[in-house]
Amino acid sequence: MQANRSVHFSVPQGEGSQHRNCSIVGLRISVCLLSVFVFSPSKRVPAQDSFDLAPILYSTSESQDPVAQLQRRLQSGQTKLDKDPHYGLLPGLLKELHIPLESQVLVFSKTSLQIHKISPTNPRAIYFNDSVYVGYVPGSSILELAANDPKLGAVFYTFDTGIQPDVAEANDRSFNDSSSGLVRDRGQCLSCHATTRTENVPGYIVRSIYSDRAGRPRTGSSSFTTDYRSPFQSRWGGWYVTGTHGSMRHLGNLFAVDRTDPQKVDFESGANQLQLPSRVAPGLHPEPHSDLVALMVLEHQIRVHNLITKASFETRQAIAMDESMNKALGRDPQYRSESTERRIQSVANHLADAMLMHGEPPLDGAVSGTSNFATVFASTGPRDKQGRSLRDLDLNTRLFRYPLSYLIYTQEFQQLPPDVMKLIQAKLAVELDRPERQAEREILAETLKESQ
Repeated sequence: MQANRSVHFSVPQGEGSQHRNCSIVGLRISVCLLSVFVFSPSKRVPAQDSFDLAPILYSTSESQDPVAQLQRRLQSGQTKLDKDPHYGLLPGLLKELHIPLESQVLVFSKTSLQIHKISPTNPRAIYFNDSVYVGYVPGSSILELAANDPKLGAVFYTFDTGIQPDVAEANDRSFNDSSSGLVRDRGQCLSCHATTRTENVPGYIVRSIYSDRAGRPRTGSSSFTTDYRSPFQSRWGGWYVTGTHGSMRHLGNLFAVDRTDPQKVDFESGANQLQLPSRVAPGLHPEPHSDLVALMVLEHQIRVHNLITKASFETRQAIAMDESMNKALGRDPQYRSESTERRIQSVANHLADAMLMHGEPPLDGAVSGTSNFATVFASTGPRDKQGRSLRDLDLNTRLFRYPLSYLIYTQEFQQLPPDVMKLIQAKLAVELDRPERQAEREILAETLKESQ
């Protein structure tokens, strides 16, 4: 890479009552947020997970994620959440966590823990920003939260607000005891959120299913774990999708009702929908959308989040094993075995590929959402002197105009261990040295320091 084209990354040094109910993409008062999956009742024993042992210590380590920080502010009285007469604490919570209402997407399939409250007429809403996810089910006092910690990955919470939104008193504008119901999950969520679908680390899932008219997965049908690499036609089964996408078709907005073929659907009936169906009552959610562009960004983001956590965990675990063997064998403390180098190189390659949007299938035509999500999303984050941003969307042939993930600015990425960071930097540098990557290289060179 030529000197005048070099892109340098800051690599920070250093590591850094029991709640058994789960949550986020969901009866037991719980939530499992970004997943559309069939919940397995089997319990997961935390001690069996390698990330509950040193050096990760997932369950016993204090998290520094944005929700944990909010929890401490609520407990100290520094922060109080406003209470909305229609949606309870949800709007105040989103505002405090800097999550835009425009990010709202809706999932109607009965594939998570709050199955008795979720249906095609009462879908769950999910809201997100770069590091935090919030789930809301109308009529439930439970809010579902998950947030990324640089050392722990996805950390899950339930927030029992104790308020039914339809009976909240409009004249009581704040909730003074709001910290009492915000509780970190201690393992139940990991039954679904730490599996092969999440790279075997605490993470997130977007699932696509064939749903019957009640929102139940059709027996005998396939399901898909989807991300930005997935074919358009296999995405968003069990979700509402508002937006236009030309001749491309997806599984959103559809029901599989054929008794003999559980995967037979009428693709045309769910295509290019500009509004939610009439079965979803107006005003049930803060926004009347389940924005297509928000869904596409969400799928990219959860893939990268999971791989960031995977890179962190694998690197720290491999180095810890080497350090133990080095001590036992009297080797140089900095010695790295070939197996450790291979493990770290592997996770570095996978993460770099995802950051660069490798494997993204081209769009066959323009796509657009129905809310202001695309505008709001692109308006945040740093821009270079030419006004360009890694958050600029293309939406004609691909998702991003400049395909290098905006998550490169996050603390989760920037605090990756140096051993894996240097390998990611090397791969990104080679890729960004290509002529067709000039714009991404220039944007990153100007904006990375600004964002820190």
